[in-house]
Amino acid sequence: MLQQVNGHSSGSDAQGRESLREDLQEFLGGEVPLHQLDDLTKVNPVTLETVLRCLQARYTADTFYTNAGCTLVALNPFKPVPQLYSPELMREYHAAPQPQKLKPHIFTVGEQTYRNVRSLIEPVNQSIVVSGESGAGKTWTSRCLMKFYAVVAASPTSWESHKIAERIEQRILNSNPVMEAFGNACTLRNNNSSRFGKFIQLQLNSLLVPRDHQMTGAAIQTYLLEKTRVACQDSTERNFHIFYQICKGASADERLQWHLPEGAAFSWLPNPERTLEEDCFEVTREAMLHLGIDAPTQNNIFQALAGLLHLGNIRFADSGDEAQPCRPMDDGAVRTSALLLRLPEDPLLETLRIRTIRAGRQQQVFRKPCSQAECDTRRDCLAKLVYARLPGMRLHPALPWFSSPRLLPALAPQVLPFLAGLLDVYGFESFPHNSLEQLCINYANEKLQQHFVAHYLRAQQEEYAVEGLEWSFVNYQDNQTCLDLIEGSPISICSLINEECRLNRPSSAAQLQTRIESALAGSPCLGHNKLSPEPSFVVLHYAGSVRYHTAGLVEKNKDPIPPELTRLLQQSQDTLLKVLFPADPEEKSQEEPSGQSRAPVLTVVSKFKASLEQLLQVLQATTPHYIRCIKPNSQGRAQALHREEVLNQLEACGLVETIHISAAGFPIRVSHRTFVERYASLRRLHPRAPPDPHSPSPDEGHSAPWALVDFAVSRLRISFGSLCPQRGTGQLEVVRALRRVSTC
Repeated sequence: MLQQVNGHSSGSDAQGRESLREDLQEFLGGEVPLHQLDDLTKVNPVTLETVLRCLQARYTADTFYTNAGCTLVALNPFKPVPQLYSPELMREYHAAPQPQKLKPHIFTVGEQTYRNVRSLIEPVNQSIVVSGESGAGKTWTSRCLMKFYAVVAASPTSWESHKIAERIEQRILNSNPVMEAFGNACTLRNNNSSRFGKFIQLQLNSLLVPRDHQMTGAAIQTYLLEKTRVACQDSTERNFHIFYQICKGASADERLQWHLPEGAAFSWLPNPERTLEEDCFEVTREAMLHLGIDAPTQNNIFQALAGLLHLGNIRFADSGDEAQPCRPMDDGAVRTSALLLRLPEDPLLETLRIRTIRAGRQQQVFRKPCSQAECDTRRDCLAKLVYARLPGMRLHPALPWFSSPRLLPALAPQVLPFLAGLLDVYGFESFPHNSLEQLCINYANEKLQQHFVAHYLRAQQEEYAVEGLEWSFVNYQDNQTCLDLIEGSPISICSLINEECRLNRPSSAAQLQTRIESALAGSPCLGHNKLSPEPSFVVLHYAGSVRYHTAGLVEKNKDPIPPELTRLLQQSQDTLLKVLFPADPEEKSQEEPSGQSRAPVLTVVSKFKASLEQLLQVLQATTPHYIRCIKPNSQGRAQALHREEVLNQLEACGLVETIHISAAGFPIRVSHRTFVERYASLRRLHPRAPPDPHSPSPDEGHSAPWALVDFAVSRLRISFGSLCPQRGTGQLEVVRALRRVSTC
């Protein structure tokens, strides 16, 4: 497409003008088939309908990647396409002089971030934000990008460094199957749905050895593991993959050791007859071995997982007398789970059935039998507590609701600033029943959408106005109102839920609904569903409306851990659980003190909000790149694109507005310093003294090199404003800057 600067064509070279004329004639005269348009900025006119038609034509032609200005659109093929992700193709994109001229691909984005690091373009740190609905292909995209970086960054110069790079590459790649086994599950919308978010920081040694960009390590930050899935699954969904892997892939001896006989039924293992490609136990074991988790430790992990399955089979019968504890309905399940977790059987049963209360100034201890519902809750809490600390991802503690960044083991002798960050977030979700997990997941998606809005849709246009360019503002959907509803101050959904947690009273689902609807009635993003038989509230997210049930929401936000459960696990004779739950005589639970000395409870929402703020601070210090994954249909069928579903996704993420701004804006954005350093070699084109920098054009007798530069500027369209807005301006200042290069 013909580009202009300040609304006027530029370039004094006759040959350049002729080339531009030919480009324009080709654009206006040629009807390019839709499936050949590799950039949506070439669609004319740019509307939701025309963009959809182009994507549909490309999807039918098995073309799954399309540029959309600053964003890459990735359609999920829902079928294996091995030739599209081969190492040979990775090297082709890596070796290409101009990879952007090849077909659109996630490797183009990966290579661009890698070259930005090599060029030390500020900010050096790069990030790739992979977003989209659940089932849109984010996990696969992130997996392929990690493989790409491992392949192209492992180019050492010596045999010793080659072995180090090879080991790092293997560990980075093997972190994927392990994280997916322990953190992914089959849901209503996706057979391999990530039930946690992750930010992977790949580290290169370019800060130590210039131009030698060998991978030296990786750090992984995880967010919001849906640990409630361990003890509670929808009838049509499944638990985490790892449970099915051990049940289907264990050897005969291991089955005997872990008490997993063929055909055994477990309450926490729904739909065991379903077979998925993720049920690959040997792949997970091999990957864990590469990550440094040896065979004995693996055996301890899998034995503990089997113990959790048997723990889920413990059922209690109401005693009918509040003074008497509930009776276990199956002594065998209690005995087996205690055996596998290496816990004393009687204390296990007592801890599940009897609550310890400390009261009075003397902190007297009272023992109160639990109701049947309380026994079930304590059993579930015990399972979630153990699963959250299992080192299945070599992050000790492995996957809590909120964890701090941790290095993969033995990757680098020194910790360097990360140079390429890969963010794979859980997709926007809306199920028949939505609770705190979906609220946090969709809240994260709202924050990342706002990052894109602020960084690109809003910031780009505001910058052009500051630079004094002729610009017609493109309207876009700003989701800040929805974020104010969820996290705003002083009153928001999060603050009201946290306040309910602080109040010393039983939580009422109906009362929480009433409080939210009355306190936030003025928000346009708060909807109502008066026909709902259960207490709930509706949030109008950027990607669609979601109804959240208030029953159990406050309890999940508290995420209480009775101190006697931790003390029970400290009695385990299992070597792994001893490490995960060390005995500390000075340890005091925040729930034990009473009165004014009680410490405030840090809720799940508060932890998650803090983790998102930290993540956004990291992203804001990087140069972001965006990949929008689109789910063609809800059934996961290849060659099927449902127009309404895709239209909703395109509209929600503001893709049309992105295309409009990208087509009219400046695709090349560098600081003055970087610009001067990059084009300093142009001095050789003009050996004599430079012209007056305030002159709009050089003397005609000596202007040939600068005419080429003027023509290049008209084609490149360079803006300085994003990094130096006080000096940014239009074409004339760019040309003057180029001419000043000769004096630098």
